Amino acid sequence: MGSSSLSRRSLLGAGAALAAGPALAPFLAGSAVAAADDPWHGLKIGVASYTLRKLPLDAAIQAIRKVGLSYVSIKDFHLPLKSTPEERKAVVAKFRAAGITPLSCGVITTPNDEAAIRAAFEYARDAGIPTIVGNPDPASLPIIDRMVKEFDIRLAIHNHGPEDKRWPSPYDVMKGIEPYDRRIGICIDVGHTARVKVDPAEAIRKCRDRIHDVHLKDIHSTEPNGKPVEGGRGVLDFASILGALVEIRYPHLVGIEYEKDADDPIPGLAETVGYARAVMKYATARRL
Repeated sequence: MGSSSLSRRSLLGAGAALAAGPALAPFLAGSAVAAADDPWHGLKIGVASYTLRKLPLDAAIQAIRKVGLSYVSIKDFHLPLKSTPEERKAVVAKFRAAGITPLSCGVITTPNDEAAIRAAFEYARDAGIPTIVGNPDPASLPIIDRMVKEFDIRLAIHNHGPEDKRWPSPYDVMKGIEPYDRRIGICIDVGHTARVKVDPAEAIRKCRDRIHDVHLKDIHSTEPNGKPVEGGRGVLDFASILGALVEIRYPHLVGIEYEKDADDPIPGLAETVGYARAVMKYATARRL
């Protein structure tokens, strides 16, 4: 029974990828990266380490290697905010030694307090990480504006959906950050975006110049109570999302954030990575 269930799941996943491929193929036609060289067509697909929050650092690194990805957004479970500069460098060195490049850190929530915000930027600076994924108090944006200039580190504000009274949608973030330095941008979480009835692919295109990080996931429903599921088992259109990112030549991290099954995340993470690969691969075949 177990093997036949797996077979059915595999067939369902393959069918979904076949359906998605034609929608993505037009965007790959303009991709400057040959599929033979890079199946992701220039996208930096990695893992948001919140996915692996119950795993210790070494096990989290091995999990990212196991699913074949080379980028990470480090959550404080794997690099505590109250660490020393030496500890920060040592953790990042472990990722790099395993062939994994840290491109962002967070989500880091900060109050309207200059000392707390400076501490977050020092954390990223010490680790050599170019982008902070943050959840700042809107009143603190003038302070953040000074910090991104001083440290030359980007801050991507994460939208958290209907429950978020500050930054529910990417468009709320765009409205808030418009007057400030362009290093203040957005982390589009495609699941939370869909739960506020905003099309993630459309938001990617409209916010293209200020997107500094992406959280890629699937959800079972776009209603406010939509729950995370494995990629390909839910309702989000991976083809349109990945296609929009390829179309705008998005240069920063696309972090797969698999929030379900915290005690045993690797199977669901692997399934999500495999589904995304299948969508891209089939679209490439349609183009050739």
